Amino acid sequence: MFRTGLYTIFLLLLAFSSKRLLAQQDAQFTQYMFNHLYLTPAAAGADGVTKASILYRLQWQGYQSSFGDGGAPTSQILTFSTPIYKLKSGFGMYILNDRLGPQNNLEAQAMYAYHLGIKENKLSFGVKLGIYSQTIDFSKYRPIDEDDPFIVNNGKESQIRPDLGVGLMWRSQKYYAGAGFNHLLKSEFDFGSSLRNSLETHMNLTGGYFFDVNMDLQISPSFLVKTDFNEYSVDLAVIATYQDTMWGGLAFRSSEAANVLLGYSFLKDKSLRFGYSIDFILKDRAAKENFSHEFLLTYQLPVVTGGLKKIVRTPRYRH
Repeated sequence: MFRTGLYTIFLLLLAFSSKRLLAQQDAQFTQYMFNHLYLTPAAAGADGVTKASILYRLQWQGYQSSFGDGGAPTSQILTFSTPIYKLKSGFGMYILNDRLGPQNNLEAQAMYAYHLGIKENKLSFGVKLGIYSQTIDFSKYRPIDEDDPFIVNNGKESQIRPDLGVGLMWRSQKYYAGAGFNHLLKSEFDFGSSLRNSLETHMNLTGGYFFDVNMDLQISPSFLVKTDFNEYSVDLAVIATYQDTMWGGLAFRSSEAANVLLGYSFLKDKSLRFGYSIDFILKDRAAKENFSHEFLLTYQLPVVTGGLKKIVRTPRYRH
């Protein structure tokens, strides 16, 4: 679930000293507060607007392994979400590509969420079903023993497995909270008789609060807890938004990195949003590069009434 030093991971993989393949499973994003669909399927259509987003992450930019093959991790995710008003529900989907040196993980997920109105609040229940593909390029490994029997080939091998997740989310005008559970099927990849890797069940817990300082300024603290029930990671962030147009904030990821987030909304209806974050690595700097970068682009379709008049609603108040 969590990215550790690539140098350590490579040593473990290349030696094949264990009968299980140790590898990164779920990608991480600093701008998690704008990426709820990845954290829980209950977020599908929950904000009442149709929107699409792209997130591109360059982790430890400039990193190279000691033997020249492989490079810094990169992650890209494309998401789409829309409400289904007549069914009091929402549909969502995402495609994620996560590359970690010689290993590449690809997810394609579709999700459905039912929205239950409770006074001025909304409780959502979601489920997602999709595929998880894992590809390993064995040619990029440097084994200690060339005759190691665990080395099954010297090329690329890909496998695809089914994947299932569930989640729930509570939204109000002032705060939100959500939980998502991924990889419930615990599908297993088998790259040779002694090289196996199963998808462990992961849980994401997230929440945030909206504090209006005045008519122009809003402060939004948030958190994210990620765990595979063996290890965990905690993200904390505080973002200030001015006139619903520009924002900036600070974040911290459990002793791994300190982050700066910036963003701006374009077009007259503020439907196009661009975000950027930079991570300053604090832990295990000798095995990593000092900075990670992340770029976000989101487009939100305006709501159109029967008279074809556009209405732009703040997702925070859309129930």
